Formats: sequence, C-alpha cells, structure tokens
Amino acid sequence: MTKYNIARCLSTQHPDNVSTPFFADNTIIGGDDEIKEAFHAFSHLKAQEQLWDCEGKEVDNFVIKKLFTRYPDYFSKTRLGKDIFMLLRAPNPAVEKNEAKLLLEVLESIPRNYDISRAVFRDDVAPLFEVSIPMVSSEKTLIRIAEYYKRFVSGKQTVHLIDGDIPLSEWIGRFFPDRIRVMPLFETKEAMLGADKIVQKFVESQKIDDYQRVWFARSDPALNYGSLAAALIGKVAMQRIHKLEEKLSIDLPVMIGVGSAPFRGNFKPTNINNCMGGYPSVQTYTIQSAFKYDFDEDVVKKAVYDLNNSKRKKPVQIPEEQIIAIIDKASAQYQKEIKVLAPMINGIAQYVPSRRKRKLHIGLFGYSRESEGIKLPRAITFTAALYSLGLPPEVLGLSALTSKDIEAVRSVYAHFDIDLQDSLQYMNKDNIKYFPPAVQKSLDIASKLVDFEVDSAHKKLTGIIMESFRKEHTESLSENITKAAWIRRFLG
Repeated sequence: MTKYNIARCLSTQHPDNVSTPFFADNTIIGGDDEIKEAFHAFSHLKAQEQLWDCEGKEVDNFVIKKLFTRYPDYFSKTRLGKDIFMLLRAPNPAVEKNEAKLLLEVLESIPRNYDISRAVFRDDVAPLFEVSIPMVSSEKTLIRIAEYYKRFVSGKQTVHLIDGDIPLSEWIGRFFPDRIRVMPLFETKEAMLGADKIVQKFVESQKIDDYQRVWFARSDPALNYGSLAAALIGKVAMQRIHKLEEKLSIDLPVMIGVGSAPFRGNFKPTNINNCMGGYPSVQTYTIQSAFKYDFDEDVVKKAVYDLNNSKRKKPVQIPEEQIIAIIDKASAQYQKEIKVLAPMINGIAQYVPSRRKRKLHIGLFGYSRESEGIKLPRAITFTAALYSLGLPPEVLGLSALTSKDIEAVRSVYAHFDIDLQDSLQYMNKDNIKYFPPAVQKSLDIASKLVDFEVDSAHKKLTGIIMESFRKEHTESLSENITKAAWIRRFLG
C-alpha cells in the first residue's frame, strides 16, 4: 500500500534484553556501543531503520560522522537517508520541561549532519530528516516543531546580521534540508483514539501531500490501561487512521512500538506472523533489544528478512462502540488492581538489572495517578517485576469481562488466546496467595480461558524470588531475576 521507501522494521534502543550483544563492552549499553549497535542493525540484521534516542542523555552530535568514519565501505554503498534511515527521537517540550531545550539541539544537528554527508559523498542526500516526538496530545506540538525548524534552523540562512552585509548562508553556509518530517508518538488512550483528528490538522497545516508517518505506543498503554486494553486501543486507532488515509488520499503509514514480552506486544522473532496478522495495517514494527539479542542471530535475520519482504494490508474491522466499552471496563479493573499491587511492584523493581545508560522519557502512569500517590517504574522494569514474581501482567483486569466480552475480544483479536498462553506459562500458582484478592480473581479467570503449560524451571525460580523478597533476603534477587529472564528470552 505504501509507495514510498518506508521501513518495515525499526531497530530501537529499548532495554528489554537479557543477553549482552557481542559488540558491547558491558551489560549496560551506552556511548560508542550504540554506534556499533546501529551498524550491526543495518549491516548484519538488515534492519532498514535505526532509532536514535535523544531523550534523557547527552545528544551525540557526531553519530553520523562516527558511522561514516568507522564503516566507510558500507555507507558508501548503502546510503543513509536513501536506502536505510535513522529516526531521531527528541523530547516533547510540552511534557518534558527539563529536557525541552534538548529538542533545539536535536534540530540544529540535522543540517550539520547533512554537511558531513555532503562532504563525504558529494551529493544532496540528507542522512537525517525526520524527528519523532513522544506523548503527543495536540497538533500544536507537531506544528511548532515543523515551523521552528523552517523559521529558526533552515530559515535563518537568509538573515543579515549587519545591515547591508552578506546573509548567514554566505558566512556559515546553506542549511539543508529546508524542511523536516515530524512523526507523532501517541501513548495515551485519549491521544491514540483522537490521533486521526490530530494528524489531519497537522497534515493540513503543513500542506503535506505525499505521506505522514504515525507512531502508536504499545508498552506504555499496557502499563497505563492493561495489556488487553492496549491491544484494543491500538486496533481502534489504526482503523481510524486508515479511514483518514482514504479521506485525505495520502499515505499514513503506521508504526507500532512492540516488545518481546506478551504484555508489551509479544513481538519476537518466532512470532512475527501472528503480530502482522493482528496488526495488518502497520507499516513499521519496532525490533527492540530482546528481539535482537536474546535469540540466535540466524533466527533474528530470518525474521527481519520476512518483515522486509512483507506488505502492509487493510486493518482489522472493529465494532468501535462495543470494543471501546470493553476497553473502559478492562482498564478500570486493571487500574484498581495496580493500585493494590504498586508497593510490591516498586519493592521488587529496584532489583531488576539495567541495560542502558539513560533514563527513558517520563512514565505516563506517574502523571495520571500522582494525586493518588501511585508511582510505578517504566514499562520494561514493571513487566520484569511482575513476571519475576510469577504474576503474568497480561491477566490483570480480565476479571471485569463477561463471557460475551471475551467472545467480542476474540473476534477482533485473533491471537488473544495464543498471547494469553504465552504469558500464563510464567504463572506460579504457589505464589498466588501472596497477591491481593482482586488479582487472584483475574488470575483464576485468565487460567480458565485457555489451556496452557507452566514452565517448571521458571516456576521454580519465581518461587525462590518470592520467598527471598518476602523475607528480605535480597542478596541474590537480581541474579535470580536475570536467570528467570533468560528462560523467557526477555527481561521485561
């Protein structure tokens, strides 16, 4: 459906992996290892796009120069910005006030990296031309960024600093590209379900007539509303974007931010067909760290090859009113259960090992529940904490649904049972008694919906973890959390 060269998979820096990649000097990836990671994703895995995350860390203004200098043969034959792509993710000033000015550094780096590429290859291919912005809830955020770039980055080349003197372009040089693309990342229920309206206003304001990419989160909606609600919200949002695509007669290729854990999308190299079947209208799927590093490389390469050679299709048809009612029921119950689980989650989360030298952007649950005193770790750590206690987080909230609701879910979410089976194998029935009654009820209901087989090795470890946690014998908690994650092939 998409006639433009837009990646089928985006390699990201999400720290959900257990294994340390061969190119890394430490279990915590950062700095120059991320340069090696980008090259590995492009050259070995054949990913068509790499996310360069500029949130919560210093901006590496020389990433393009380092790639071209270290791997000149590869990048002379496979051109960044034409054959393969790098997507910048910058802070959203409307939400991340402390990081706001970092956005300006990111925008200023785009023409500088163009100059580097031009000096090396003697052509006009811009290696960077697209910025993604998280937590978008209004078209104004997108318009401001696009207009700031046009007026104050590329636009300043026409400025005369002294009356009658040469313009800035003659003194400093021209600023290319003239415009950039801005991709919204929608993460809340309200923003995702209203994304079509926001995108339409942005497209019309910028007179975009070819394509506009749209990114829907999967992990943070799961953290905020529950895994089932997150999956259903995404399906409704994608249907609405497809209708807008037909209305505007331009391409609106969707990206979804899926991880390997069932709670975060169940997108792993051994399960790509189910995910593509569940989200057929998605153009770009994120391949996160567990996808890349916790499976044999040949399996990963085959999965990326299959992704690259597939085509997006029309979305699953959704009866919106009925499904939104189910979303509301499931998410309300999920949030009740999370409220009583929060102390236990926060207690165990501090022992989940880190995998990246950065803090990712601020969690949404902290905002929406701050008045009630609930604070939770980010989605990967949250997920790892619950799996480590033998409580698959996918089951939370399911106790609110009737059999009719479940039937409706199965009609639009074809692999609901498979995802539930994949998660329930990590349930530890011996640990259930330590959870609040509402959580026990959701576990009981979920376990009766599908047939599943518990992973005995994982069950043994989660029993040890629970016992150590309850008795405050914390010296081996991180080690056992890691061992359990090895069995799952993802941290969280």
